[in-house]
Amino acid sequence: MGNELSKTAQNIFEQIRRVDEDGNEFWSARDLGKGLGYSEFRHFIPVIDRAKEACKNSGQSVSDHFEDILDMIELGKGAKREVESIKLSRYACYLIVQNADPSKGIVATGQTYFAIQTRIQEIRQMDEYTSLKSEEEKRLFLRAEMKTHNIQLAEAAKDAGVIEPIDYAIFQNHGYMGLYGGLDAKGYS
Repeated sequence: MGNELSKTAQNIFEQIRRVDEDGNEFWSARDLGKGLGYSEFRHFIPVIDRAKEACKNSGQSVSDHFEDILDMIELGKGAKREVESIKLSRYACYLIVQNADPSKGIVATGQTYFAIQTRIQEIRQMDEYTSLKSEEEKRLFLRAEMKTHNIQLAEAAKDAGVIEPIDYAIFQNHGYMGLYGGLDAKGYS
């Protein structure tokens, strides 16, 4: 029974997955809300708002994962109308299912689905790294990854009120202490 529910959920989430003109996958918030058992979109909006807050608090740019769009819905007799929706990244969907109503069985299955799919993406990224031939290519790949993470860390620090250069230096030093068993930047080097 549990395995059948898992396959059903996977089918639901794969069926509503879309691909934009640039080849990027996304989900419509209206489709995801229905898939998660929300009868009306207005009941799903607070879940989206909590997911946006979690995205912001994790140092991610909300606009990178939640983009306002217009969606077409079908009305009676084949008529269509544009309605507001949100274009969601896989990460946004993951945050949404983490903040959705846990009493809905499909939500727990959705949590598992998006966690697994996110991990698959991470593994593919590592496969990309291991497929690189030269040490130079690997170094540049890791450097780009570090640059992205350092930008996210700096944005998170700024959002937390770390603005002055001295405050940022203290913030970074505490990061060293966390990484190196209490040794600060001077003690480690």
